[in-house]
Amino acid sequence: MMYDPAIISYVLGGAVVLLLVLGIPLAFSTGFVAVAASMLLMGPNGLYIIASRTYSFFDSSALAAVPLFILMASTLERSSLARDLYQAIYIWTARLPGGVALVTVFVGVILAAAVGVVGGEIVLLGLIALPQMLRLGYDRKLAIGTVCASGSLGTMVPPSIVLIFYGINTSTDVSALFKAAVIPGLLLAVMYCLYIVLRTLLNPRVAPRPSVEEMQIPLREKLKITAGIVPALAVVLCVMGSIYIGIASVTEAAALGVLGTYIATAIRGELNIDVVRGSLKQTMSTCGMVLWLVVGTNALIGIYTVVGGVDFLRDQFADLTIAPIYVILLMLGVFFIMGAFIDWLGVLLLTMPVFAPVVADLGYDLVWFGILFSLTMQAAYLTPPFAPAAFYLKGVVSDDISLGEILNSMWPFIAAQLLTLALVLFYPPLTGLLN
Repeated sequence: MMYDPAIISYVLGGAVVLLLVLGIPLAFSTGFVAVAASMLLMGPNGLYIIASRTYSFFDSSALAAVPLFILMASTLERSSLARDLYQAIYIWTARLPGGVALVTVFVGVILAAAVGVVGGEIVLLGLIALPQMLRLGYDRKLAIGTVCASGSLGTMVPPSIVLIFYGINTSTDVSALFKAAVIPGLLLAVMYCLYIVLRTLLNPRVAPRPSVEEMQIPLREKLKITAGIVPALAVVLCVMGSIYIGIASVTEAAALGVLGTYIATAIRGELNIDVVRGSLKQTMSTCGMVLWLVVGTNALIGIYTVVGGVDFLRDQFADLTIAPIYVILLMLGVFFIMGAFIDWLGVLLLTMPVFAPVVADLGYDLVWFGILFSLTMQAAYLTPPFAPAAFYLKGVVSDDISLGEILNSMWPFIAAQLLTLALVLFYPPLTGLLN
């Protein structure tokens, strides 16, 4: 049968938006629309398309890395690693301008490399770093913004779940994506640090120095505290190092990370049945949520492709009479707007079947485009009205910190994210330094 793809696009898109407005989660909105469209347009045979796409997606070996990295993150969250890591870095950097905020950024980078799950990082930093900064008299907006921005670095810093799903959906090598993300991820953290230092130098009252007693810790005590985090840091180095030097795939490295995490937790004397049970339960819960979203959006894209919708949208981009770089900017704008309302995974699954082929046809590198996507989602993670980072933090702070105050604290860090995005956009070699 012949269908008008323009009309199909409006009907399917409108149906999904209507269901979202009614409060139905994206996974079930897209799944319901996909099944209804397949029955109406193709009859029962259309359900085979949904089953086939779902099977082919889950047949990817790289997908196994997702539950493994989540299990690794869940285990580390249940140990005292984050608290000890924060303390170990703090005692060496307390004399720096805005030292506690800088430590929060450093810990955010390390947790991103060790955990890779954004929500958990924000909660950890909200429980550990934010009370410390507020106790020392730090400006509330600076402290809140630092926690939210640093806690969301897991979107960029490998092993980023965002990059894994991007690689699977665009048939891009995940290891290459991990290598390409290192420099932009560190650059983003440096941008945060530069803002903190400049803000502190211009107005020292926003970040008072700690007391003399807190800075005069004996060297032996400093070394003892630092030694406690060595096993966990060794796990991170082994996991990422095995990927970068090419001796293990992403999935193999994830399995190595889980084993190393259990060993490191056992060395610290914190491995017990409650930790194992809790981490497994959280992993199953998180994976269930993610995979339902994959099934729903994959089904919708499958039906939409069969009726010619994806080719229709691809032709619309190809017919644009503007320079290719403006096409990329248009795509980034779509990412940013969608990311302000729905989760990154929904944005990725709904857009990449259309955008990735267009990017390749324009002659751009899909690895570079994946880093741009992750940076855009990083900014969207802090941008109202969706701003998941704000809601994660609000769940663990005292009642005197309002959601509005949290949202208003993020704008300087969003500016730093957009500046980093612009640097990567107009200087692509930043993503190729380790590849």
